[in-house]
Amino acid sequence: MKPSRDIDRLLEIMAALRTPGTGCPWDLEQDFSTIAPYTLEEAYEVADAIARTDLGDLREELGDLLLQVVFHARMAQEQRAFDFGGVVEAITTKLIRRHPHVFGDAKGRSPQEVEGLWDRIKAEEKAERMARGGKPEDAGALAGIPVGMTALTRALKLQTKAGKVGFDWNDPLAVLAKIREECDEIEAEITAGQRDKAAAEVGDLLFAAVNLARHLDADPEAALRAANDKFTRRFSSIEQALAEKGKRPQDSTLAEMDALWNAAKAGEK
Repeated sequence: MKPSRDIDRLLEIMAALRTPGTGCPWDLEQDFSTIAPYTLEEAYEVADAIARTDLGDLREELGDLLLQVVFHARMAQEQRAFDFGGVVEAITTKLIRRHPHVFGDAKGRSPQEVEGLWDRIKAEEKAERMARGGKPEDAGALAGIPVGMTALTRALKLQTKAGKVGFDWNDPLAVLAKIREECDEIEAEITAGQRDKAAAEVGDLLFAAVNLARHLDADPEAALRAANDKFTRRFSSIEQALAEKGKRPQDSTLAEMDALWNAAKAGEK
């Protein structure tokens, strides 16, 4: 079997991998739950390639992510639930329905009007799902946010949806005041020797920090990813500086490493 630019070839390859007796033993024993972690991992690797502006790597990672879609679709087809064509039909139907300003008679809308139109259409879709027998909890303002999201992203989605119905702070400074309040509560619990309660308050602090990022129009996931990269870069600088002295971090004092950290920080300005 030869490589191809045609999606049908990818579908054929996946079908071959999942064919009992002649397929791949590993692929054959997988199910939706075992593949789901790989799906998330591939999505993160796509985001990483974008962050590194590596378009060559992005091409490869998008292929890996597409494979995940094909894999799930194949398993669903084997259960006679739906196939890859059904996945394509579902997303094209949704895109056409949610873009009447492009494919319908609602043309000439401003970006703000389009956003409002999008929200109205999604609300109509939610009402239709409820009419088909949806659960009561699926009708709330916070419905539709997957539990499996990363905690930072889910917090952002929850806060955004709550904000749309008026449950929100007025400005970033009000959120910053809430962050200071959460810090004081953590300090009080630590002082009282209540480490479990302090840990719970840390969760509130993180939630408030996400809210501050949202009010600053920043993606908290991207902001933390950038902070992780910055920490990695500066700590590597510490290791390199110590290596030039014939030392390792574990052989150095915190004060020495802190001074090298500050030097690395100053060198980035």
